[in-house]
Amino acid sequence: MLLGIDVGGSSVKYATVDEKGKLYDKGSFKTPATLEEMYQKIEDIYKDRDVEGIAMSMPGAVASDEGVIYGASAIDYIHGPNIKKDLEERLQTRVELENDANCAALAEVWLGSAKENQDSCFVVCGSGIGGAVVKDRKIHKGIHLHGGEFGYMINDYDADHEEFHFWSLDSTVSIVRGVEKELGKEYDGRYIFDHAKDNEVFAKYVNRFYYALAVGIYNIQYAYDPEVIIIGGGISAREDLIDEINHRLDVILEKIEPAKIKPTIKKCTFENDANIIGAVYHYMTRK
Repeated sequence: MLLGIDVGGSSVKYATVDEKGKLYDKGSFKTPATLEEMYQKIEDIYKDRDVEGIAMSMPGAVASDEGVIYGASAIDYIHGPNIKKDLEERLQTRVELENDANCAALAEVWLGSAKENQDSCFVVCGSGIGGAVVKDRKIHKGIHLHGGEFGYMINDYDADHEEFHFWSLDSTVSIVRGVEKELGKEYDGRYIFDHAKDNEVFAKYVNRFYYALAVGIYNIQYAYDPEVIIIGGGISAREDLIDEINHRLDVILEKIEPAKIKPTIKKCTFENDANIIGAVYHYMTRK
């Protein structure tokens, strides 16, 4: 049994997890204001459970071997300290860390939509675009720990105005902002998607989103050629997601005649528990 912890910008989720990925006694608390408060919360939970180690999902560029988190995230204080070493010395137990998107991908590799595949990619669509690259069922991080940072990809370039259009600008948040700017009212993202057929402005931004996503998936397929590309994040809850993406992929492939390989895309199996499950799998594979 392990203690799985998913550290997010607003809350920290945790659970006891067995070797089959089943979660017990789930809980959460508000993300602390300081690192010491975070350590104390984890210590209290750890001492209250009969577990042999701690598996953590963290934002940022996680150097798992070092135990240090580089880059930036919504939680400034986690960047720099050796969290792995600090907690291991404090609790006298083994601690493993991994990036949150990588953890979500590993959950799919272990028990989810990529469990039958060796090579896959995981794309997270939310407030931005992120993801992970999996090779031989292991995360490929890259030399700068930026493997799977699909949000930095350039989807379009306007030569007249010297503008780069990033994948991250084609997130669900950007759809809401675009609609609100054009119509002068506040809208919920889900409402925009649900009523796209009834509103021309909604339809324009939703169509742009799906085309941007399809272009990104196409680029990933021909850059890495994975067996499957898994879609996660809030958008994965939509029943029509795969059909909408496949429709745009068909248009793209029809226009690019040499391209004969259509990406295989699936929705993620796990939602809120994905990061904890993947963190535990990461811990188990590092024994």
